[in-house]
Amino acid sequence: MRSINISIFRKNLFTILIPILLISGSLVACSEAKDTQVLISEATQYQQSGNDKAAIIQLKNALQQDPDNSEARYLLGTIYNQTGDHKAAEKELSRALRLGSDPGKVLPDLGKVLFNLGEFQQLLDKTEMLSATNNPTELLLLRGNAFLALGKYQDARNVFEQILKKEPDSPGALIGLANYSLSEKNPEMTIKFSEQAITKNPDNADAWFFKADLLRAQGKIEQALAAYNQVIQLEPGYFSAYINRAIIEIGTREFDAAAKSIDAARKISSNALSVIYTQALLDFSQGRQSDALASTQQILNVAPEHLPSILLAGAAQFSLGSLLQAEQYLEKYLKRIPGNLYARKLMVAILLKSNQTQQAINILTPTLDIVQEDPQLLALAGEAYMQAKDFTKATAYLEKANELAPDNATLHTALGMSKLALGDSNHAIAELELAKNLDTASPRAAILLTLTHLRLKEFDKALSTVKVLEKEEPDNPLYKNLKGGIYLGKQDFSNARISFNRALSIQSDYFPAIKNLARLDIQEKNPDAAKKRFEAILKKDEKNIQAMNALADLAQSQGNINEATNWLELASSKNPNAMEPAIQLATHYLHLGEKKKSLTLAQKLYGTYPNQPSVLETLGQAQFANGNQSAALESYERLAVNLPKSAAAQLKIATIHAAMQNQSAASIALKKALKMQPDYLDAQVLQFRLAVQNKNENEAFSISQKIQKEHNQLPIGYILEGDLLMGQKKPERALKAYEQAFLIAPSSPLIVKLHATLSQTGKEKEANSRLNQWLNKYPGDSIARLYLAENYLEKQQFDAAVQEYQSILKQYPEHTSTLNNLAWLYQQEKDPRALAYAERAYKQAPNSPAILDTLGWILVGEGNITRALPLLEKAAFLAPEASEIQYHHAFGLVKSGDRTKARDILEKLLVSDKNFPRFNDAQALLKQVQ
Repeated sequence: MRSINISIFRKNLFTILIPILLISGSLVACSEAKDTQVLISEATQYQQSGNDKAAIIQLKNALQQDPDNSEARYLLGTIYNQTGDHKAAEKELSRALRLGSDPGKVLPDLGKVLFNLGEFQQLLDKTEMLSATNNPTELLLLRGNAFLALGKYQDARNVFEQILKKEPDSPGALIGLANYSLSEKNPEMTIKFSEQAITKNPDNADAWFFKADLLRAQGKIEQALAAYNQVIQLEPGYFSAYINRAIIEIGTREFDAAAKSIDAARKISSNALSVIYTQALLDFSQGRQSDALASTQQILNVAPEHLPSILLAGAAQFSLGSLLQAEQYLEKYLKRIPGNLYARKLMVAILLKSNQTQQAINILTPTLDIVQEDPQLLALAGEAYMQAKDFTKATAYLEKANELAPDNATLHTALGMSKLALGDSNHAIAELELAKNLDTASPRAAILLTLTHLRLKEFDKALSTVKVLEKEEPDNPLYKNLKGGIYLGKQDFSNARISFNRALSIQSDYFPAIKNLARLDIQEKNPDAAKKRFEAILKKDEKNIQAMNALADLAQSQGNINEATNWLELASSKNPNAMEPAIQLATHYLHLGEKKKSLTLAQKLYGTYPNQPSVLETLGQAQFANGNQSAALESYERLAVNLPKSAAAQLKIATIHAAMQNQSAASIALKKALKMQPDYLDAQVLQFRLAVQNKNENEAFSISQKIQKEHNQLPIGYILEGDLLMGQKKPERALKAYEQAFLIAPSSPLIVKLHATLSQTGKEKEANSRLNQWLNKYPGDSIARLYLAENYLEKQQFDAAVQEYQSILKQYPEHTSTLNNLAWLYQQEKDPRALAYAERAYKQAPNSPAILDTLGWILVGEGNITRALPLLEKAAFLAPEASEIQYHHAFGLVKSGDRTKARDILEKLLVSDKNFPRFNDAQALLKQVQ
């Protein structure tokens, strides 16, 4: 089970993300020139009538005429504070103070602003200048609450008690003491002070607001809503009451009511960040993740440390499938609030979806020790151990989760999949059946049940399940396509084709069905029909990447490399801003040996997507292929920065260091990779290779044994042991290791190794027998057949080699190396067919030195020096170390009359390679041109 239930995270998010009231925004307009004092007077009148926008305009006009007017600065600061633009308010009030305004008048307002901005220490520092006798109650309350915010609880208590000595019924002081009691984990005193504040001040909105927050924290949702409504009734402009009410309404999925509460808050302060945040939370909860993400990014541009927005942005990115960005947000959040259970669960879900299994388990383990009864956490643990292939643990966690939430369809689905992995098919199907019945609204369990029957080859049961789905949603092409897949399993190709066509009758561009029909066409030896299907898509949508990729795959399967390249190039050119086709093309160029083309394309991609891991990896591969190891290393190191927990990125770095002969650096990177993922097979294999390279055979043997133990269902540990023993010239022992590997997973490469090993132990007859038995069983195995053909070639059994190569061409008519080898073989026999095969090979790979040389040399033999020489010259340029190619080039030059250039090539060749098989021929040719 790979999918994570995003809706669970969406539903629970409101309980975690408490908004911080950060407000921004300003309005600027112009007015007719008036006396400064008149403008200030008009601003005051506008403010008193509730027209704050007009008041701000008049005060700004006054300050244009008299920038140092402290009264205008003070008034503007107080209005900004009321409208929620705290940054602007702090600026104006601080300037009013510097211009000589009365601190006793300004500081209480400035204190409110600093409190709203979270600048608690600055608030305390600035208000300390007033003497204790002049401290108004309002300012003392701010100081007490600032002490609370900074965790200086005793100082806060002292301030609140000082206020109560002067004003025994002060609601602010009573609320302050309630907050202090809350910090002391004394719920009785908290409730007592809260009730006292309301009893003594029944019309005080702040007292009711505190009570509402307290009720909300206690989970008394209906009572909390009633208290917030009381706040709004007492003070209709109480901004935070609307916001907190909206958050409760989002949590109870009363989305229409939440939207109205947000609109009411927006009318009071349209630019307040808490309005933007709460709207983002509503969007997220209703499945509008893109809108939610845009809103959180708007907040984080202004307040980059706003933790609720960081968490919400991570959740939105996860829902949108942007796992790397989601992980970065959650990592930042958890550094600040490591104990947040929701955030930890979300981080685990992200890591599981990005296949960082061990990291997910590392986060889960301590959390599971603390939290015992959370079914969602237990389900994630089950998911993690499923990915780690520890199905016993996975099942145990899922069963425990299921006990806590017995009616949860998702858990029964997961449990069914874990049972299936353990081989318990009967219980797996029972769980999936139960999940299907529990959740009739979602087809997921039913689809998984169908796929399970299909996997077990219970085709009739699979068909029965999918027919139910089909009946419920007759116009869903997915079910028609799934039904077609079942018929394919039953070898009922006629009904399979009917089902796929019915899927297309519902949705004519449903690609899975088109692809399945193309598979049937190919199976029926009609590749042209398959090709036409994909070309038909392109007639309607010339930019369709899927269709062009499918055409490229089809061409490549037929050995038409040039055609495959053309389709991939077209996909990239038709979608110039798309990353995927460009990466595919760059990778294809690498496979073709078109290293410079690959690098050029990768560099262009990097310019557009400098931080995309897949682009960095493609660039690193291209740089490495072009011999620029230091640049490749830099790219992979940037990849590791972007993926700081990626074992694969560290493996890439280790591979480059190993290629640069920096074994200590390679070893360090491998240790990092294995620390992140202790059973990382690829890293273990490279460790083995490095140990062999360092002639540390004991370490290499230990690594191979470790791999055999940790990956006992894979043959690789035994293959490595066999390779090590072959290197030690111990073929008898190597044979045992290869036999064990073959028992686990028979394959083409292994039958080849077994043949070579048996031959070395003198059992050539048995080797040939086993290889031929394999090919009789798997006649289409081109790897084994190529090996056999090359074996015949090496032994100069040319007729047998020709026979094997011709068999390969029946399956792959344009297989390049086979065409080239046949051309060479026919040339040895002076068979005129040699040229035709060489031409076909050249058409497929016009830049391959070996193919250029074969065609050029055949043309020389036919006396066509004019065409032969450019081909041989290009081959010699591309392969300067290939002695045979250099000799052919020199021979062609002699035939063309260029004896000087031929002499230079031959002299260098005879000095550099005295083991060259045609050394004597080269010497004789040199004598001719001297």
